[in-house]
Amino acid sequence: MSLFDHSIRELEEKLHNNEITAQDLVKASFDRIKEVDDQIHAFITLDEESAMKEAEELDKNPEKTSLFGLPVGIKDNIMTKGLRTTCASMMLDNFNDPLYDATVIEKLKAEKTVTVGKLNMDEFAMGSGTEHSAYEPTKNPWNIEHVPGGSSGGSAAAVAAGEVLFALGSDTGGSIRQPAAFCGVVGMKPTYGRVSRFGLVAFASSLDQVGPITRTVEDNARVLEVIAGQDERDSTSANVEVPKYTEALKQDIKGMKIAVPKEYLAEGVSEEVRNAVMEALKVYESLGATWEEVSLPHSKYALSTYYLLSSSEASANLARFDGVRYGVRSENADNLVDMYKMSRSEGFGEEVKRRIMLGTFALSSGYYDAYYKKAQKVRTLIKNDFDKIFEEYDVIIGPTTPTPAFKAGEKIEDPLMIYANDILTIPVNLAGVPGLSLPCGFSEKGLPIGLQIIGKYFDEETVYRAGYAYEQATDFHKQRPELGGVSK
Repeated sequence: MSLFDHSIRELEEKLHNNEITAQDLVKASFDRIKEVDDQIHAFITLDEESAMKEAEELDKNPEKTSLFGLPVGIKDNIMTKGLRTTCASMMLDNFNDPLYDATVIEKLKAEKTVTVGKLNMDEFAMGSGTEHSAYEPTKNPWNIEHVPGGSSGGSAAAVAAGEVLFALGSDTGGSIRQPAAFCGVVGMKPTYGRVSRFGLVAFASSLDQVGPITRTVEDNARVLEVIAGQDERDSTSANVEVPKYTEALKQDIKGMKIAVPKEYLAEGVSEEVRNAVMEALKVYESLGATWEEVSLPHSKYALSTYYLLSSSEASANLARFDGVRYGVRSENADNLVDMYKMSRSEGFGEEVKRRIMLGTFALSSGYYDAYYKKAQKVRTLIKNDFDKIFEEYDVIIGPTTPTPAFKAGEKIEDPLMIYANDILTIPVNLAGVPGLSLPCGFSEKGLPIGLQIIGKYFDEETVYRAGYAYEQATDFHKQRPELGGVSK
């Protein structure tokens, strides 16, 4: 069987009716991985033997949980007990036996999902193309000459290529939504605090959020229902009730008020992306929603604000990887100071070093007020812009990325160009609000284009409802990449 052909709900029904088994699903996942992953390189670590044994045990005592027996891929910066977790870095190349599961993994296991392996990413989640992996770059299933986005590029590529039904990623400045847009799948960055970060290897602690990547909006809502909720082990997780997102999906959106920031369709956004978004807005009009142009005036400062704050937090978070407490220890040093220097020099890649240096500079004496403190003030202004818009509107809609996926290697030597690719997703993380990306068209070269729907704090329900209504009125989510003989 092909995982391409079914939604989570459909497979759930088949499992409950004994038409298929968990072993059938897990085998289908590994068969597809063997068929296409030598081209895609979505996985760093596979766990076929354990996964098949687990599926066999599940079939002996089937349960009616919402994700029972479903194969899932996990981004390699999320802790998985006993399963290698590297953050796609040489620094953690030997971290083969983590001692505990992240909270999101515990929640998935409680629903009897089966983890098939760990997915490729930009090293320590720093990048926009999954080209900064210490192992090998991941390719876009729609065109392997192009990047899948990042840093959760392995997660998006695996779902788009039909290797797994859904995957978990993490989003610090767009790292779920941008690869979802590039790969033509659905990615949700929940409200900050909606999902526990316990067991997520930190990049920037005030920005990071775990979220699901799926092929449909309904599938995405199903997964978020499972992984969301307060966690006593994460002091930033919020004590806010988790709704049944799937029950609200089919509610009418007639009368929904949509804000469209003029900054999100301004210079730098390609014409084909702009046209796809405008066509999407026509669909919303036909469904009874209304839209108006608005302004998020401080969004032009979001990029510089984000890279100052995230790099500063990364500098502090990654200080622990010193070859003593955590990380690979250099074998070439002959004294303590050199051991620290050489372990970090050999363990971290160029992009991680670049951001550590930027963050250390921004936090240093004499520069803290001029850079870090000022960036925090601008972050508040960006948040206030969103608050003002949401006083009058239900959701904000615009493109997820300024362009479709760029070619592999095209921007690797120009980090500023790569950073600019996140210009439309970064403000959402700075404000802490939820954002969803779903496909809304294709470029002339056949590459997916993503539509971004942004909602109020802890109102993923409305975001999903808006996304589902659009998805049901179009067929972009039904398109499949040609890779491996699957026709588009």
